Amino acid sequence: MFQRSVLDNLGKWANKSNRKPLVLRGMRQVGKTTLVTIFAKQFDTYLYLNLENKQAHTIFEDSPTMDDLLTAIYLHCNKARTSGKVLLFIDEIQNSPAAVAQLRYFYEEAPEIYVIAAGSLLESLIDTHISFPVGRVEYMAVRPCSFTEFLGAIGETELQKAIVDIAVPKSIHDKAKSLFNTYTLIGGMPEIVAHYAEHRDLVAINDIYETLLSGYRDDVEKYARNDTMKNIIRYILKEGWQYAAQRISLGSFAGSSYKAREIGEAFRTLEKTMLLELTYPSISCELPAPAELKRSPKLLWSDTGLVNYAVKIQGEIFAAKDVADAWRGKVAEQIVAQELLAADARVSNHRSFWVRDKKGSDAEIDFTLQQGSHIIPIEVKSGHNSKLKSLHLYLECTSHRTAVRVWSQPFSIDSVKTPNGKEFSLYNVPFYYVGGVERILERGKI
Repeated sequence: MFQRSVLDNLGKWANKSNRKPLVLRGMRQVGKTTLVTIFAKQFDTYLYLNLENKQAHTIFEDSPTMDDLLTAIYLHCNKARTSGKVLLFIDEIQNSPAAVAQLRYFYEEAPEIYVIAAGSLLESLIDTHISFPVGRVEYMAVRPCSFTEFLGAIGETELQKAIVDIAVPKSIHDKAKSLFNTYTLIGGMPEIVAHYAEHRDLVAINDIYETLLSGYRDDVEKYARNDTMKNIIRYILKEGWQYAAQRISLGSFAGSSYKAREIGEAFRTLEKTMLLELTYPSISCELPAPAELKRSPKLLWSDTGLVNYAVKIQGEIFAAKDVADAWRGKVAEQIVAQELLAADARVSNHRSFWVRDKKGSDAEIDFTLQQGSHIIPIEVKSGHNSKLKSLHLYLECTSHRTAVRVWSQPFSIDSVKTPNGKEFSLYNVPFYYVGGVERILERGKI
């Protein structure tokens, strides 16, 4: 297993003075259990419970007091109850509402125990079948690997450091660009990244993609509340990949006969699994910038490698010299969306984009990013500054003077004027720097 940035976040959680039981949230097979197993090496005692195990499940049903519960857990794990740091990991916690309820008592009665919970189906059951103790637990998102994590996995540790420091020499640009294209092709699912790192075989990983997609489809029955919803979710998991990074209509989605209300419910269910996100636009250039839920959303999947495999565009991406030109530019937008979120452990964080609130206008900004009190526009483009019409329109309606273009050329900053004469700084950010765009903007004192 390679180093994941979420391990640093787990360390920060463990060092909190007011630490609460932690619930890890993330899509199926994103590596939650593996991460906790690695993190557990920092503790004197590691107690692992998988609540798919009937005996482990019974512990929470039959233990009326915290002391009885802890005694039963130690005995089940065959561990001595001694002094030292203790980590308790409750896996597949969704199988026991009693275990979920018990989390609050770990916080109140046994704060010395470090408690982490997770579950492969947990996301689809939150707020529906189970309810976590409000104010007594905290959450952390586990997402697919970022580009810098990919570099670490394949042994490019010096380039990894240079990208984190935003210090890649122009002479190394082509190498960084090429490796990012490979990352765009295979995506960030940990098993895929680990297999590629060991074997460097782009063909062999297709079996893993197929297994992952089959697993998501097989889980449908557990997500759906009835047969109709089951069929709609299956339909989305079959047809929806081809709409990655595109704005969609919920009614008759992908040529189906399903109603908007039904499709919307299915998408909301899949959003809980963190497999995808429906991102709604804003029409405001200044804070606050609420999402316009009556407008068409953009469909963003959690992993670009899965998209490439499902839509069968791996060959096109492999052959592309510029990832911005592949698949009508949508794969570039999808991977930028993935990178913008990759290192963020906040469950609540989402992507956003902008559309112009003027009848007959098709002006649209691919992404927006809040930086302090400003909303920074981000376009995924190649070409000259004169082609950035939407950016010019956006800068005309905002008080700041900063915009970002993501492209395949080296990093640079241009001084640009809108047609109405407003000057602004255009940060030309290569794809491999997208994960550090906030650091870049902070250096520029936006």
